[in-house]
Amino acid sequence: MQSITRSPGLIDQVTEVLRREIRQGRWPVGSRIPTEPELARITGAGRNTVREAVQSLVHAGLLDRRQGSGTFVLADSSVAAVLRREIDPARRRELLELRQALEVTAATLAAQRRSAADIDDMRRLLGEIDRHHRAGDLDAAARADAALHRAVVVAAHNMTYLEVYEGVVPTMTEEMLAEVADSGTVYLDEHRALVDAIDDRDAARAATTLYGFLSDLLSRDVGPG
Repeated sequence: MQSITRSPGLIDQVTEVLRREIRQGRWPVGSRIPTEPELARITGAGRNTVREAVQSLVHAGLLDRRQGSGTFVLADSSVAAVLRREIDPARRRELLELRQALEVTAATLAAQRRSAADIDDMRRLLGEIDRHHRAGDLDAAARADAALHRAVVVAAHNMTYLEVYEGVVPTMTEEMLAEVADSGTVYLDEHRALVDAIDDRDAARAATTLYGFLSDLLSRDVGPG
């Protein structure tokens, strides 16, 4: 991380440094950022300056302070932060409808554009979902589930699309945790069918598979999977 220079705009400088580190993936969405003393050491700024900079990003919707746990990344861009604020109060059905609009197109693009590395990542995440589910770790299984859906969007190789989708990820993950805990299932067969279609570069099958899966969840008015 780049150290800042001292000037009247010190807080703004530190805020921009932190914003850039988040945007570039140093601290991914969902991760905890370093403590204020650590950030002060890294940036060369005082703790009060760091505290104000962090608070600025909390107000912007990029960070979330959690009592006793630390400060976590909610979004990696202003666009994602705005979208997340709009989605947070939404009911499960509303989130599913939005996911259906975003993910079906992403699955189509992924089948057309995916790389071998994309498929390897999806297969790895399928294995994680299965392993965690068999071990009874539903929390970890749901997080791997959310990561798989994101991997499909990544495979579409459209950075703007991914930036918008990132705004849904935190809420989507929370809903998946609730759904997996309630149902005890992770819909592994459906996820395998989706990855197989993308691997085969069958765009129509990938879109149909994901649309049908999300439509089924919508018809039962349950959380995302």
